[in-house]
Amino acid sequence: MQTPHETHRPLSRLDGIDQVRGLAIVAMVVYHAAWDLAYVGLVDWDVAGAPLWRGFAMSIAGTFLVLVGISLVLADRAGVPLTRRLRRIGVIAAAAALVTGVTLVVFPATFVFFGILHMIALGSLLALPLVRAPVPLVAVAAVLALAMPSIATGPLFDAPALLPLGLAETARPSNDYVPVFPWFAGILAGIVLGRLLPAGDGRSTPGRTTAVPGPAGRILATLGRWSLVIYLVHQPVLFGLASGAAALVPIDPAAERARFTKGCQQECTRGAGDEALCRAFCGCVTDALDGTLMFQTRDSDPSLDSLVAAAAGSCRSSLEYDDLLGGGGE
Repeated sequence: MQTPHETHRPLSRLDGIDQVRGLAIVAMVVYHAAWDLAYVGLVDWDVAGAPLWRGFAMSIAGTFLVLVGISLVLADRAGVPLTRRLRRIGVIAAAAALVTGVTLVVFPATFVFFGILHMIALGSLLALPLVRAPVPLVAVAAVLALAMPSIATGPLFDAPALLPLGLAETARPSNDYVPVFPWFAGILAGIVLGRLLPAGDGRSTPGRTTAVPGPAGRILATLGRWSLVIYLVHQPVLFGLASGAAALVPIDPAAERARFTKGCQQECTRGAGDEALCRAFCGCVTDALDGTLMFQTRDSDPSLDSLVAAAAGSCRSSLEYDDLLGGGGE
């Protein structure tokens, strides 16, 4: 990560590349702030599953990976020694391991075992031999990587050690999952774009045109150069602020009840459940939990899991019985 006191840039890079990376950092902070607010129960947004939010998250990850590919080309053009590039990849891999360790403690059921940093580190390593490969070959490899989940997914890849490939039929839940396939396609696409950029040292020169001129451009470029540090620091800060705010805002049992029902319906229909039957099921579960402590807290209390399981089991049996009588879902 470059520091402000350096008098020259060690990598060949365009100011516009740093600015785009900085813009992606801003978008990432917005997404994670929304996720944190939803997680602590201050808003009822389906950040993890709604198509618009998912598309927003995917566009952010894709932008970072394309920029990785472009940066690999610029570093190669600048003659950056291989040892230095490998050391940089090692730093990112260490940061990825840190993310895994922290999330394993904080979110043991959905910890990050292969997220965006893991993909950047492994993808950069895999892409190094392709930086100077013929552009058509890299483009074909990108298309193949993009298509792999559609043509090669199978139970053989369900083994935990193979989950980073992204070809499993049933992957474990994770708060950030960016597997090799199809995401390696983003890095390869970046290599193609980087190869198509005009050759040059990529350094900032007076009067040079950048993506965003003026103070805003300088701020974005600075954010882009400090992207790894910002990535590691921003989420603990945001999550702490969201948790603190949640502790200060009084709990509204009616709002928590509605949020539980909405979340239940989203999860049920996401699992290919019938929408009408899911509404009936989740309404039954919610009614069964009235009078308990379920809606007196925003946080998921493990001690209440047995109540939820019992209510779900009872409602499931009841609805299946109604179905047999012809009174179930449409």
